Amino acid sequence: MELSLHNRIRQRAHELWNAGGRLDGQAEQHWLAAERDVLEQMSAQVPVGTTRVSTPRQRRLGTNNAPQQRRRA
Repeated sequence: MELSLHNRIRQRAHELWNAGGRLDGQAEQHWLAAERDVLEQMSAQVPVGTTRVSTPRQRRLGTNNAPQQRRRA
């Protein structure tokens, strides 16, 4: 699944690059915009009540929106 997700993001980034006039030096911006587009599209297709899973980027950055339990002292 990760490879498929990677390919979808890569394809979308390429589309954004083409639409933006094929300018060099904006690969990261295109990739991030493509990642956002693809993940939004995927989350719109998830049925209501399904558990949300963090993306690899969220796990790496520690920005998963899932509630966390507090540690008791």
